[in-house]
Amino acid sequence: MLVLATCLHICSAHAQVVVGSKNFAENRLLAEMFAQIIEQQTSLKVQRRLGLAGTQVCFEALRTGAIDLYPEYTGTGLVTLLKETQARSSSAALRQVRQQFLQRWQLQWMAPLGFENAYEIAVPREIAAEHGLRTISDLVPVAPSLHAAFGYEFLERDDGLPGLRDLYGLQFASTRGMQQALKYQAAGERKIDCLDVYTTDGRLVVHDLVILEDDRGFFPPYEAAPLIRRSSLEEHPEIASALSLLSGTLSEEHMRQLNMRLENDGESIERVAADALRELGLVEDVLVGSDQGAPRSRSFLPYFWENRATIGRHCLRHLFLAGSGLLLGMLWAIPLALWLERRQRLAETIIRIVGTSQTIPSLALLAFMVPLFGIGALPAVLALWIYAVFPILRNTYTGVRHADPAAVLSATALGMTPRQVLLQVRLPLAAPVILAGVRTAAVLTVGTATLAAFIGAGGLGEPIVAGVQAVDTTLILSGALPAALLAIIVDVGLGFLENRVRPPGPHHNLEA
Repeated sequence: MLVLATCLHICSAHAQVVVGSKNFAENRLLAEMFAQIIEQQTSLKVQRRLGLAGTQVCFEALRTGAIDLYPEYTGTGLVTLLKETQARSSSAALRQVRQQFLQRWQLQWMAPLGFENAYEIAVPREIAAEHGLRTISDLVPVAPSLHAAFGYEFLERDDGLPGLRDLYGLQFASTRGMQQALKYQAAGERKIDCLDVYTTDGRLVVHDLVILEDDRGFFPPYEAAPLIRRSSLEEHPEIASALSLLSGTLSEEHMRQLNMRLENDGESIERVAADALRELGLVEDVLVGSDQGAPRSRSFLPYFWENRATIGRHCLRHLFLAGSGLLLGMLWAIPLALWLERRQRLAETIIRIVGTSQTIPSLALLAFMVPLFGIGALPAVLALWIYAVFPILRNTYTGVRHADPAAVLSATALGMTPRQVLLQVRLPLAAPVILAGVRTAAVLTVGTATLAAFIGAGGLGEPIVAGVQAVDTTLILSGALPAALLAIIVDVGLGFLENRVRPPGPHHNLEA
Protein backbone atom coordinates (compact mmCIF):
# COMPACT_ATOMS: atom_id res chain seq x y z
CA MET A 1 0.00 0.00 0.00
CA LEU A 2 2.84 2.36 0.80
CA VAL A 3 4.38 1.76 -2.65
CA LEU A 4 1.00 2.36 -4.32
CA ALA A 5 0.49 5.56 -2.36
CA THR A 6 3.97 6.74 -3.33
CA CYS A 7 3.29 6.02 -7.00
CA LEU A 8 0.00 7.88 -6.86
CA HIS A 9 1.71 10.84 -5.23
CA ILE A 10 4.38 10.91 -7.93
CA CYS A 11 1.76 10.71 -10.68
CA SER A 12 -0.24 13.48 -9.04
CA ALA A 13 2.86 15.64 -8.70
CA HIS A 14 3.44 15.38 -12.43
CA ALA A 15 -0.24 15.78 -13.44
CA GLN A 16 -0.93 18.73 -15.69
CA VAL A 17 -3.90 20.95 -16.47
CA VAL A 18 -4.03 23.15 -19.58
CA VAL A 19 -5.59 26.60 -19.22
CA GLY A 20 -6.59 28.49 -22.36
CA SER A 21 -7.93 31.94 -23.15
CA LYS A 22 -9.24 34.05 -25.99
CA ASN A 23 -7.11 36.72 -27.60
CA PHE A 24 -8.15 39.82 -25.67
CA ALA A 25 -6.65 41.24 -22.53
CA GLU A 26 -9.37 40.55 -19.94
CA ASN A 27 -9.80 36.92 -20.98
CA ARG A 28 -6.05 36.37 -20.86
CA LEU A 29 -5.95 37.98 -17.42
CA LEU A 30 -8.72 35.73 -16.05
CA ALA A 31 -7.00 32.67 -17.48
CA GLU A 32 -3.73 33.68 -15.85
CA MET A 33 -5.56 34.11 -12.54
CA PHE A 34 -7.02 30.61 -12.96
CA ALA A 35 -3.54 29.24 -13.66
CA GLN A 36 -1.90 30.95 -10.69
CA ILE A 37 -4.56 29.96 -8.17
CA ILE A 38 -4.47 26.33 -9.35
CA GLU A 39 -0.69 26.35 -8.99
CA GLN A 40 -0.95 27.83 -5.50
CA GLN A 41 -3.78 25.66 -4.21
CA THR A 42 -2.94 22.26 -5.78
CA SER A 43 0.05 20.15 -6.79
CA LEU A 44 -0.95 20.30 -10.45
CA LYS A 45 1.35 21.67 -13.11
CA VAL A 46 -0.34 24.29 -15.30
CA GLN A 47 0.33 24.74 -18.98
CA ARG A 48 -0.88 28.04 -20.42
CA ARG A 49 -2.34 28.33 -23.92
CA LEU A 50 -3.34 31.98 -23.86
CA GLY A 51 -4.41 34.17 -26.76
CA LEU A 52 -6.27 31.59 -28.87
CA ALA A 53 -8.09 33.01 -31.86
CA GLY A 54 -11.54 33.75 -30.52
CA THR A 55 -14.55 31.93 -29.15
CA GLN A 56 -14.83 29.11 -31.68
CA VAL A 57 -11.15 28.14 -31.44
CA CYS A 58 -11.25 28.16 -27.62
CA PHE A 59 -14.46 26.15 -27.57
CA GLU A 60 -13.20 23.55 -30.06
CA ALA A 61 -9.95 23.26 -28.12
CA LEU A 62 -11.94 22.63 -24.93
CA ARG A 63 -14.39 20.23 -26.55
CA THR A 64 -11.63 18.13 -28.13
CA GLY A 65 -9.50 18.05 -24.96
CA ALA A 66 -6.66 20.26 -26.19
CA ILE A 67 -7.29 22.49 -23.16
CA ASP A 68 -9.03 21.75 -19.86
CA LEU A 69 -10.64 25.09 -19.10
CA TYR A 70 -10.90 28.73 -20.14
CA PRO A 71 -12.87 31.85 -19.08
CA GLU A 72 -16.18 32.24 -20.90
CA TYR A 73 -19.22 34.50 -20.70
CA THR A 74 -22.76 33.18 -20.30
CA GLY A 75 -24.20 35.34 -23.10
CA THR A 76 -21.54 34.13 -25.50
CA GLY A 77 -22.23 30.53 -24.55
CA LEU A 78 -25.96 31.01 -24.94
CA VAL A 79 -26.14 32.88 -28.25
CA THR A 80 -22.89 32.12 -30.07
CA LEU A 81 -22.31 28.50 -29.08
CA LEU A 82 -25.81 27.20 -28.33
CA LYS A 83 -27.59 29.42 -30.89
CA GLU A 84 -30.38 29.81 -28.36
CA THR A 85 -32.83 32.64 -27.73
CA GLN A 86 -31.39 35.24 -25.42
CA ALA A 87 -32.26 34.85 -21.74
CA ARG A 88 -33.72 37.84 -19.93
CA SER A 89 -31.93 37.33 -16.61
CA SER A 90 -28.47 36.30 -15.47
CA SER A 91 -29.80 33.34 -13.52
CA ALA A 92 -31.83 32.08 -16.49
CA ALA A 93 -28.81 32.36 -18.82
CA LEU A 94 -26.54 30.53 -16.38
CA ARG A 95 -29.11 27.80 -15.80
CA GLN A 96 -29.59 27.30 -19.54
CA VAL A 97 -25.91 27.12 -20.47
CA ARG A 98 -25.13 24.82 -17.54
CA GLN A 99 -27.80 22.35 -18.56
CA GLN A 100 -27.12 22.41 -22.30
CA PHE A 101 -23.31 22.36 -22.17
CA LEU A 102 -23.28 19.43 -19.78
CA GLN A 103 -25.84 17.51 -21.79
CA ARG A 104 -24.31 18.12 -25.22
CA TRP A 105 -20.57 18.24 -24.59
CA GLN A 106 -19.90 17.23 -20.98
CA LEU A 107 -18.63 20.73 -20.24
CA GLN A 108 -19.24 22.30 -16.83
CA TRP A 109 -19.90 25.97 -16.08
CA MET A 110 -18.56 26.77 -12.63
CA ALA A 111 -19.78 29.54 -10.32
CA PRO A 112 -19.59 33.03 -11.90
CA LEU A 113 -16.77 35.32 -10.84
CA GLY A 114 -19.04 38.17 -9.76
CA PHE A 115 -19.13 40.53 -12.75
CA GLU A 116 -20.56 40.86 -16.22
CA ASN A 117 -18.54 42.00 -19.20
CA ALA A 118 -21.32 42.84 -21.59
CA TYR A 119 -21.21 44.05 -25.14
CA GLU A 120 -22.44 47.61 -25.55
CA ILE A 121 -22.47 50.23 -28.29
CA ALA A 122 -20.55 53.45 -27.60
CA VAL A 123 -19.87 56.77 -29.32
CA PRO A 124 -17.47 59.64 -28.53
CA ARG A 125 -19.03 62.10 -26.11
CA GLU A 126 -19.08 64.93 -28.65
CA ILE A 127 -21.06 62.75 -31.09
CA ALA A 128 -23.56 61.89 -28.35
CA ALA A 129 -23.95 65.56 -27.42
CA GLU A 130 -24.25 66.72 -31.04
CA HIS A 131 -27.06 64.28 -31.89
CA GLY A 132 -28.62 63.89 -28.45
CA LEU A 133 -27.83 60.18 -28.30
CA ARG A 134 -28.82 58.29 -25.16
CA THR A 135 -30.06 54.93 -26.45
CA ILE A 136 -29.37 52.65 -29.41
CA SER A 137 -32.79 53.61 -30.77
CA ASP A 138 -31.61 57.24 -30.79
CA LEU A 139 -28.64 56.14 -32.89
CA VAL A 140 -30.75 54.55 -35.65
CA PRO A 141 -31.78 57.73 -37.56
CA VAL A 142 -28.27 59.27 -37.48
CA ALA A 143 -26.31 56.02 -38.12
CA PRO A 144 -26.34 56.45 -41.95
CA SER A 145 -24.11 59.51 -41.51
CA LEU A 146 -21.66 57.81 -39.10
CA HIS A 147 -18.64 55.57 -39.63
CA ALA A 148 -18.45 52.48 -37.40
CA ALA A 149 -15.78 49.93 -36.50
CA PHE A 150 -16.50 46.65 -34.73
CA GLY A 151 -14.55 43.64 -33.53
CA TYR A 152 -14.20 40.84 -36.04
CA GLU A 153 -16.30 38.45 -33.95
CA PHE A 154 -18.94 41.13 -33.34
CA LEU A 155 -19.40 41.51 -37.09
CA GLU A 156 -20.41 37.86 -37.40
CA ARG A 157 -22.03 36.84 -34.11
CA ASP A 158 -25.78 36.57 -33.64
CA ASP A 159 -25.41 38.68 -30.48
CA GLY A 160 -23.41 41.21 -32.49
CA LEU A 161 -24.02 43.46 -35.49
CA PRO A 162 -26.27 41.03 -37.48
CA GLY A 163 -28.69 40.80 -34.55
CA LEU A 164 -28.58 44.56 -33.93
CA ARG A 165 -29.45 45.19 -37.56
CA ASP A 166 -32.40 42.81 -37.37
CA LEU A 167 -33.79 44.27 -34.13
CA TYR A 168 -32.93 47.97 -34.42
CA GLY A 169 -32.44 48.41 -38.17
CA LEU A 170 -28.96 49.92 -37.74
CA GLN A 171 -27.26 50.94 -40.99
CA PHE A 172 -24.02 52.95 -40.98
CA ALA A 173 -22.32 54.98 -43.68
CA SER A 174 -19.43 52.53 -43.45
CA THR A 175 -18.63 49.53 -41.29
CA ARG A 176 -15.25 47.83 -40.91
CA GLY A 177 -13.61 45.25 -38.72
CA MET A 178 -10.90 46.37 -36.32
CA GLN A 179 -8.93 44.90 -33.45
CA GLN A 180 -10.20 45.92 -30.01
CA ALA A 181 -7.39 48.22 -28.89
CA LEU A 182 -7.19 49.91 -32.29
CA LYS A 183 -10.91 50.71 -32.18
CA TYR A 184 -10.48 52.70 -28.99
CA GLN A 185 -7.50 54.52 -30.44
CA ALA A 186 -9.42 55.34 -33.62
CA ALA A 187 -12.40 56.58 -31.59
CA GLY A 188 -10.12 58.72 -29.43
CA GLU A 189 -8.65 60.26 -32.60
CA ARG A 190 -12.21 60.72 -33.99
CA LYS A 191 -11.47 58.52 -37.02
CA ILE A 192 -14.58 56.46 -36.26
CA ASP A 193 -17.91 57.51 -34.76
CA CYS A 194 -19.28 54.30 -33.27
CA LEU A 195 -17.86 51.04 -31.90
CA ASP A 196 -18.67 47.99 -29.81
CA VAL A 197 -17.16 48.03 -26.31
CA TYR A 198 -16.89 45.87 -23.21
CA THR A 199 -18.45 47.28 -20.05
CA THR A 200 -15.37 46.42 -17.96
CA ASP A 201 -12.95 48.18 -20.27
CA GLY A 202 -11.09 51.05 -18.61
CA ARG A 203 -10.42 52.71 -21.96
CA LEU A 204 -14.02 53.92 -22.01
CA VAL A 205 -12.92 56.66 -19.61
CA VAL A 206 -9.55 57.27 -21.23
CA HIS A 207 -11.14 58.00 -24.63
CA ASP A 208 -14.26 59.71 -23.21
CA LEU A 209 -16.82 57.36 -24.73
CA VAL A 210 -20.54 57.28 -23.94
CA ILE A 211 -22.30 53.90 -23.72
CA LEU A 212 -25.72 53.91 -25.37
CA GLU A 213 -28.51 52.22 -23.46
CA ASP A 214 -29.73 48.95 -24.98
CA ASP A 215 -33.34 50.12 -24.68
CA ARG A 216 -34.81 47.10 -26.47
CA GLY A 217 -32.92 44.53 -24.39
CA PHE A 218 -30.91 43.01 -27.23
CA PHE A 219 -27.72 42.00 -25.42
CA PRO A 220 -27.96 38.96 -23.11
CA PRO A 221 -26.29 38.73 -19.67
CA TYR A 222 -22.54 38.13 -19.91
CA GLU A 223 -21.45 36.74 -16.55
CA ALA A 224 -17.82 35.60 -16.55
CA ALA A 225 -17.16 32.08 -15.28
CA PRO A 226 -14.68 29.22 -15.72
CA LEU A 227 -15.80 26.70 -18.35
CA ILE A 228 -14.17 23.31 -17.80
CA ARG A 229 -14.29 19.75 -19.10
CA ARG A 230 -16.30 17.44 -16.84
CA SER A 231 -13.65 14.73 -17.25
CA SER A 232 -10.97 17.14 -16.00
CA LEU A 233 -13.01 17.86 -12.87
CA GLU A 234 -13.55 14.16 -12.23
CA GLU A 235 -9.85 13.43 -12.65
CA HIS A 236 -8.71 16.44 -10.60
CA PRO A 237 -11.50 17.56 -8.24
CA GLU A 238 -9.04 19.87 -6.53
CA ILE A 239 -9.39 22.23 -9.53
CA ALA A 240 -12.98 22.95 -8.49
CA SER A 241 -11.88 23.74 -4.93
CA ALA A 242 -9.21 26.14 -6.18
CA LEU A 243 -11.42 27.96 -8.69
CA SER A 244 -14.33 28.19 -6.24
CA LEU A 245 -12.20 30.66 -4.25
CA LEU A 246 -12.74 33.16 -7.09
CA SER A 247 -16.52 32.80 -7.06
CA GLY A 248 -18.22 36.17 -6.66
CA THR A 249 -14.99 38.00 -5.81
CA LEU A 250 -14.63 40.32 -8.82
CA SER A 251 -16.77 43.39 -9.51
CA GLU A 252 -17.08 45.35 -12.75
CA GLU A 253 -15.23 48.29 -11.19
CA HIS A 254 -12.41 46.03 -9.98
CA MET A 255 -12.07 44.45 -13.43
CA ARG A 256 -12.08 47.87 -15.05
CA GLN A 257 -9.13 48.88 -12.86
CA LEU A 258 -7.24 45.66 -13.65
CA ASN A 259 -7.91 46.07 -17.36
CA MET A 260 -6.63 49.65 -17.21
CA ARG A 261 -3.32 48.38 -15.84
CA LEU A 262 -3.03 46.01 -18.78
CA GLU A 263 -4.33 48.17 -21.59
CA ASN A 264 -3.29 51.66 -20.58
CA ASP A 265 -0.31 51.22 -18.25
CA GLY A 266 1.32 48.37 -20.18
CA GLU A 267 1.83 46.07 -17.18
CA SER A 268 2.26 42.34 -17.77
CA ILE A 269 -0.64 39.94 -17.38
CA GLU A 270 1.38 37.81 -14.93
CA ARG A 271 2.00 40.74 -12.62
CA VAL A 272 -1.56 42.09 -12.69
CA ALA A 273 -3.00 38.61 -12.09
CA ALA A 274 -0.69 38.00 -9.11
CA ASP A 275 -1.55 41.41 -7.62
CA ALA A 276 -5.28 40.77 -8.06
CA LEU A 277 -5.11 37.41 -6.28
CA ARG A 278 -3.05 38.89 -3.45
CA GLU A 279 -5.54 41.76 -3.04
CA LEU A 280 -8.28 39.14 -2.70
CA GLY A 281 -6.20 37.27 -0.12
CA LEU A 282 -6.25 34.08 -2.20
CA VAL A 283 -2.54 33.45 -2.74
CA GLU A 284 0.71 34.04 -0.96
CA ASP A 285 3.25 36.55 -2.23
CA VAL A 286 5.04 35.05 -5.22
CA LEU A 287 7.49 36.36 -7.73
CA VAL A 288 6.45 36.24 -11.37
CA GLY A 289 9.75 36.91 -13.05
CA SER A 290 11.27 40.32 -13.47
CA ASP A 291 7.84 41.91 -13.79
CA GLN A 292 7.62 42.10 -10.00
CA GLY A 293 10.36 44.68 -9.97
CA ALA A 294 10.55 48.01 -11.71
CA PRO A 295 8.63 48.46 -14.97
CA ARG A 296 10.56 47.41 -18.01
CA SER A 297 11.92 49.92 -20.46
CA ARG A 298 9.68 50.35 -23.51
CA SER A 299 12.50 51.55 -25.80
CA PHE A 300 13.12 48.79 -28.29
CA LEU A 301 16.83 48.05 -27.82
CA PRO A 302 16.78 48.01 -23.99
CA TYR A 303 13.57 45.97 -24.06
CA PHE A 304 15.07 43.54 -26.56
CA TRP A 305 18.17 43.08 -24.42
CA GLU A 306 16.23 42.63 -21.17
CA ASN A 307 14.03 40.00 -22.81
CA ARG A 308 16.65 38.33 -25.00
CA ALA A 309 16.17 34.92 -23.38
CA THR A 310 12.41 34.96 -23.99
CA ILE A 311 12.83 36.23 -27.54
CA GLY A 312 15.46 33.54 -28.13
CA ARG A 313 12.99 30.86 -27.02
CA HIS A 314 10.38 32.31 -29.34
CA CYS A 315 12.91 32.19 -32.20
CA LEU A 316 13.76 28.54 -31.57
CA ARG A 317 10.09 27.63 -31.38
CA HIS A 318 9.45 29.58 -34.57
CA LEU A 319 12.25 27.80 -36.39
CA PHE A 320 10.94 24.44 -35.22
CA LEU A 321 7.45 25.16 -36.55
CA ALA A 322 8.60 26.59 -39.87
CA GLY A 323 11.36 24.01 -40.34
CA SER A 324 9.04 21.09 -39.61
CA GLY A 325 6.45 22.35 -42.08
CA LEU A 326 9.12 22.94 -44.73
CA LEU A 327 10.70 19.51 -44.25
CA LEU A 328 7.34 17.78 -44.54
CA GLY A 329 6.64 19.82 -47.66
CA MET A 330 9.90 18.70 -49.26
CA LEU A 331 9.37 15.05 -48.33
CA TRP A 332 5.94 15.10 -49.92
CA ALA A 333 6.32 17.50 -52.87
CA ILE A 334 9.59 16.28 -54.42
CA PRO A 335 8.59 12.57 -54.75
CA LEU A 336 5.17 13.64 -56.04
CA ALA A 337 6.78 15.87 -58.68
CA LEU A 338 9.05 13.02 -59.82
CA TRP A 339 6.03 10.73 -60.06
CA LEU A 340 4.10 13.34 -62.07
CA GLU A 341 7.01 13.80 -64.49
CA ARG A 342 6.19 10.34 -65.86
CA ARG A 343 2.45 11.10 -65.98
CA GLN A 344 2.22 14.38 -67.79
CA ARG A 345 -1.49 14.16 -68.57
CA LEU A 346 -2.27 14.26 -64.87
CA ALA A 347 0.53 16.61 -63.86
CA GLU A 348 -0.92 20.06 -64.49
CA THR A 349 -4.34 19.12 -63.12
CA ILE A 350 -2.89 17.79 -59.86
CA ILE A 351 -0.50 20.72 -59.49
CA ARG A 352 -3.35 23.20 -59.97
CA ILE A 353 -5.45 21.37 -57.38
CA VAL A 354 -2.55 21.55 -54.90
CA GLY A 355 -2.13 25.22 -55.80
CA THR A 356 -5.60 26.03 -54.50
CA SER A 357 -4.17 25.58 -51.00
CA GLN A 358 -2.49 28.96 -51.46
CA THR A 359 -5.89 30.64 -51.72
CA ILE A 360 -6.98 29.56 -48.21
CA PRO A 361 -6.45 32.38 -45.67
CA SER A 362 -3.78 31.34 -43.19
CA LEU A 363 -5.80 31.98 -40.04
CA ALA A 364 -8.82 30.18 -41.50
CA LEU A 365 -6.68 27.12 -42.26
CA LEU A 366 -5.23 27.13 -38.75
CA ALA A 367 -8.70 27.42 -37.22
CA PHE A 368 -9.93 24.57 -39.43
CA MET A 369 -7.20 22.35 -38.00
CA VAL A 370 -8.32 22.81 -34.38
CA PRO A 371 -11.37 20.49 -34.41
CA LEU A 372 -9.30 17.81 -36.15
CA PHE A 373 -5.98 18.03 -34.31
CA GLY A 374 -6.54 20.26 -31.29
CA ILE A 375 -4.22 23.19 -30.63
CA GLY A 376 -0.46 23.53 -30.35
CA ALA A 377 2.40 22.51 -32.62
CA LEU A 378 0.75 19.67 -34.55
CA PRO A 379 -2.01 21.63 -36.33
CA ALA A 380 0.40 24.53 -36.91
CA VAL A 381 3.01 22.27 -38.54
CA LEU A 382 0.37 20.58 -40.69
CA ALA A 383 -0.93 23.95 -41.89
CA LEU A 384 2.59 25.14 -42.70
CA TRP A 385 3.22 21.86 -44.54
CA ILE A 386 0.18 22.51 -46.74
CA TYR A 387 1.47 25.97 -47.62
CA ALA A 388 4.99 24.69 -48.33
CA VAL A 389 3.98 21.97 -50.80
CA PHE A 390 2.89 24.00 -53.82
CA PRO A 391 6.02 26.10 -54.58
CA ILE A 392 8.27 23.05 -54.10
CA LEU A 393 6.02 20.85 -56.23
CA ARG A 394 5.73 23.40 -59.04
CA ASN A 395 9.46 24.14 -59.17
CA THR A 396 10.51 20.50 -58.92
CA TYR A 397 8.19 19.43 -61.74
CA THR A 398 9.20 22.36 -63.95
CA GLY A 399 12.91 21.89 -63.27
CA VAL A 400 12.87 18.14 -63.95
CA ARG A 401 10.55 18.43 -66.95
CA HIS A 402 12.58 21.13 -68.67
CA ALA A 403 16.10 20.03 -67.75
CA ASP A 404 18.76 20.62 -70.45
CA PRO A 405 17.27 18.80 -73.52
CA ALA A 406 20.70 18.24 -75.05
CA ALA A 407 22.00 16.53 -71.93
CA VAL A 408 18.88 14.38 -71.70
CA LEU A 409 19.15 13.43 -75.37
CA SER A 410 22.81 12.51 -74.97
CA ALA A 411 22.07 10.35 -71.93
CA THR A 412 19.30 8.56 -73.81
CA ALA A 413 21.59 7.97 -76.80
CA LEU A 414 24.12 6.39 -74.45
CA GLY A 415 21.51 3.77 -73.53
CA MET A 416 20.44 5.05 -70.12
CA THR A 417 16.97 3.97 -69.01
CA PRO A 418 14.27 6.61 -68.37
CA ARG A 419 14.68 6.06 -64.64
CA GLN A 420 18.44 6.55 -64.88
CA VAL A 421 17.96 9.68 -66.96
CA LEU A 422 15.55 11.05 -64.36
CA LEU A 423 17.69 10.33 -61.31
CA GLN A 424 21.18 10.89 -62.79
CA VAL A 425 20.58 13.67 -65.32
CA ARG A 426 17.27 15.49 -64.96
CA LEU A 427 17.25 15.68 -61.16
CA PRO A 428 20.82 17.00 -60.74
CA LEU A 429 20.25 19.56 -63.49
CA ALA A 430 17.00 20.65 -61.85
CA ALA A 431 18.52 21.03 -58.37
CA PRO A 432 18.87 24.86 -58.52
CA VAL A 433 15.26 25.25 -59.66
CA ILE A 434 14.07 22.87 -56.92
CA LEU A 435 15.99 24.83 -54.31
CA ALA A 436 14.47 28.05 -55.62
CA GLY A 437 11.07 26.55 -54.82
CA VAL A 438 12.32 25.49 -51.39
CA ARG A 439 13.54 29.06 -50.78
CA THR A 440 10.10 30.43 -51.64
CA ALA A 441 8.40 27.88 -49.39
CA ALA A 442 10.85 28.59 -46.55
CA VAL A 443 10.18 32.34 -46.54
CA LEU A 444 6.44 31.61 -46.77
CA THR A 445 6.47 29.25 -43.79
CA VAL A 446 8.59 31.57 -41.64
CA GLY A 447 6.13 34.39 -42.28
CA THR A 448 2.99 32.32 -41.84
CA ALA A 449 4.28 30.70 -38.65
CA THR A 450 3.67 33.99 -36.79
CA LEU A 451 -0.07 33.16 -36.94
CA ALA A 452 0.54 29.88 -35.11
CA ALA A 453 0.29 31.84 -31.84
CA PHE A 454 -3.48 32.05 -32.39
CA ILE A 455 -3.78 28.29 -31.87
CA GLY A 456 -1.38 28.05 -28.95
CA ALA A 457 1.69 26.91 -30.91
CA GLY A 458 3.95 29.71 -29.69
CA GLY A 459 6.75 31.25 -31.71
CA LEU A 460 7.37 34.87 -32.63
CA GLY A 461 3.68 35.42 -33.19
CA GLU A 462 3.13 35.58 -29.41
CA PRO A 463 4.70 39.01 -28.85
CA ILE A 464 3.18 40.26 -32.11
CA VAL A 465 -0.35 39.27 -31.06
CA ALA A 466 0.14 40.64 -27.55
CA GLY A 467 1.57 43.87 -28.97
CA VAL A 468 -1.35 44.36 -31.34
CA GLN A 469 -3.80 43.87 -28.46
CA ALA A 470 -1.96 46.43 -26.34
CA VAL A 471 -1.10 48.76 -29.26
CA ASP A 472 2.52 48.37 -28.12
CA THR A 473 4.94 48.96 -30.98
CA THR A 474 7.94 47.73 -28.98
CA LEU A 475 6.26 44.42 -28.24
CA ILE A 476 5.21 44.02 -31.87
CA LEU A 477 8.74 44.72 -33.09
CA SER A 478 10.18 42.18 -30.63
CA GLY A 479 8.39 39.51 -32.65
CA ALA A 480 8.24 41.04 -36.13
CA LEU A 481 11.90 42.01 -36.50
CA PRO A 482 13.31 38.59 -35.46
CA ALA A 483 10.76 36.92 -37.79
CA ALA A 484 11.88 39.11 -40.68
CA LEU A 485 15.53 38.46 -39.83
CA LEU A 486 14.91 34.70 -39.74
CA ALA A 487 13.28 34.87 -43.16
CA ILE A 488 16.28 36.74 -44.58
CA ILE A 489 18.79 34.34 -42.99
CA VAL A 490 16.92 31.30 -44.28
CA ASP A 491 16.65 32.78 -47.79
CA VAL A 492 20.34 33.74 -47.91
CA GLY A 493 21.40 30.32 -46.60
CA LEU A 494 19.30 28.44 -49.15
CA GLY A 495 20.49 30.83 -51.86
CA PHE A 496 24.08 29.92 -51.04
CA LEU A 497 23.16 26.23 -51.21
CA GLU A 498 21.39 26.81 -54.52
CA ASN A 499 24.57 28.23 -56.01
CA ARG A 500 26.63 25.36 -54.63
CA VAL A 501 24.49 22.70 -56.30
CA ARG A 502 24.32 24.49 -59.66
CA PRO A 503 25.95 22.15 -62.18
CA PRO A 504 29.02 23.48 -64.02
CA GLY A 505 28.45 24.69 -67.55
CA PRO A 506 29.55 27.36 -70.01
CA HIS A 507 28.13 30.13 -67.81
CA HIS A 508 30.09 28.73 -64.87
CA ASN A 509 33.34 28.74 -66.80
CA LEU A 510 32.77 32.26 -68.02
CA GLU A 511 32.18 33.49 -64.46
CA ALA A 512 35.36 31.73 -63.38
